[in-house]
Amino acid sequence: MNAKEFLAGEKKLGFGCLRLPHLTPEDPSDVDVPLMKRMTDEFLAAGFRYFDTAYSYLNYKSELFVKQALTSRYPRDRYILTTKLPCLELKGDSDPSVYFDEQLEKCGVEYFDFYLLHSLNASVCQLADKLGCFQELQRRKAKGQARFVGFSFHDSADALDAILAQHPEIDVVQIQLNYLDWENPVIQSKACLEVCRRHGKPVIVMEPVKGGGLAKVPQAARDLMEARRPGASPASWALLFAASQPGVSMVLSGMGDLEQIQENASLMRNFEPLDEDEYQTLWRCADIVRASTAIPCTGCAYCTDVCPQRLPIPRYFALFNENKRDGWQANAKKRYQDLTQIHAPAAACVGCRQCETKCPQHLAVADFMSQVSSQFDSTSREIPAKESVRPFLP
Repeated sequence: MNAKEFLAGEKKLGFGCLRLPHLTPEDPSDVDVPLMKRMTDEFLAAGFRYFDTAYSYLNYKSELFVKQALTSRYPRDRYILTTKLPCLELKGDSDPSVYFDEQLEKCGVEYFDFYLLHSLNASVCQLADKLGCFQELQRRKAKGQARFVGFSFHDSADALDAILAQHPEIDVVQIQLNYLDWENPVIQSKACLEVCRRHGKPVIVMEPVKGGGLAKVPQAARDLMEARRPGASPASWALLFAASQPGVSMVLSGMGDLEQIQENASLMRNFEPLDEDEYQTLWRCADIVRASTAIPCTGCAYCTDVCPQRLPIPRYFALFNENKRDGWQANAKKRYQDLTQIHAPAAACVGCRQCETKCPQHLAVADFMSQVSSQFDSTSREIPAKESVRPFLP
């Protein structure tokens, strides 16, 4: 049985374990494990089985939480588990097998259903080749420690095409796909999906709701959605769009509470694709959302890991976006001021641009931080020019 056939027997909703419910607002790795257990129970009881985590998620703790909430409480055949090798952390002397063995222990399993190289792009792929990461995937697959192997991807469709041509042994690809990024020249959701289909690779979708950004759309977009599907949330529209695409086998959702589990399970239990009129509604909504979004950040927080000032960059960007929308200004400014009682303000950004080497959206993070500072801070600091960024050498 190949990966496509394996996933064809599953409902298309996966539980993403990056945005778990947490107890401390300033520490997303302080996860509410009892609530996560209830969410896991609800998800499985609804007939869904796919869980997605990674070595580096939630300050390297996500796999441990998966063990607590899932693998230590259910027999192995009740769930499908995916995790990922942290490619962005690999150095010239890294041994990928060390990570794999550690991840088996952290997750509390003897094998992974899917094991992926994490956040591949053209340059990271070169290092992965040099370190034998693709060979390691095949070795683990041959030993029965990984049923299927693949990679998550953040680069151009041309780069994806080259990687798949070089590595036809790959079983599955995880890409970012949502209606807002469908023809985005950087994300290239549609083009990347078409590449995967040409190579016959089933697709797992990440960021269908764009880090939650498509769950809160402007009122004009909500009105269009409500007129077409009364009672359906903006997030449900985004999930349906991703799941409706030919070639998509699984759609991940980072669910943070029981209500999201219940809503998504109800939506995807008896999934039916969008019709042509609904697609037209979404294209109109996408135009409205783009016009109201200043910074297209998904909130993944990869940038914060390397920020020397430990700035909560995604939270500042979210407030900046809210500040642009009518009716949010006073609220956003007040919450920014509250946040700077705990963290340094956006003006503290030194413009090192190391954050930009980690950003899956390829955003000019430092330049946007300068805009945030100009909007919210009483004093701001000039950011060095873009040309000063040091090249990313993983």
